[in-house]
Amino acid sequence: MIHKAVNWRAMTGYDLPAVEGIAAVVHPDFHEAPEVLAERQQLYRNGCYLLEVGDRPVGYLLSHPWREGSIPELNSLLGTIPDDADTYYLHDLALLPVARRIGAAGHIIGAITKHAVARGFATMSLVAVNDSERFWTRHSFVSRDAPRLADKLASYDAGARLMVKSLD
Repeated sequence: MIHKAVNWRAMTGYDLPAVEGIAAVVHPDFHEAPEVLAERQQLYRNGCYLLEVGDRPVGYLLSHPWREGSIPELNSLLGTIPDDADTYYLHDLALLPVARRIGAAGHIIGAITKHAVARGFATMSLVAVNDSERFWTRHSFVSRDAPRLADKLASYDAGARLMVKSLD
């Protein structure tokens, strides 16, 4: 259960400097330019959230509809959300150490899963990095072999895995 001082809220453009700072700490090897983070927030505001403890930003989620079986390149602009999007893509969930093990990740994953179901998506997908496959497995994501995405996955890191969660 999340304490009342811990709150996920809709991310705004004003939050982007905090998001950049959190990303630099949590994902130092996966740099994304400020304009990439800003574009994600602007393209699909319903999938972007900031986690605060008190008034302090300590985490974020960036997510959006996408095409199953493909992944956006790391640090690349999308341009638009595809009209034929058929999966709900979790681009990034990042929590500072102070925000871990308090239930915040499970809370936002549950909320965004409900959003994906309400939007009619049959699956959610993501790229697991930083040895996070076990974490995502606990949230019903399953590793999926994706040989045609091998080069793109390797651009994230050697252990990057495509993971999919069925919403049926």
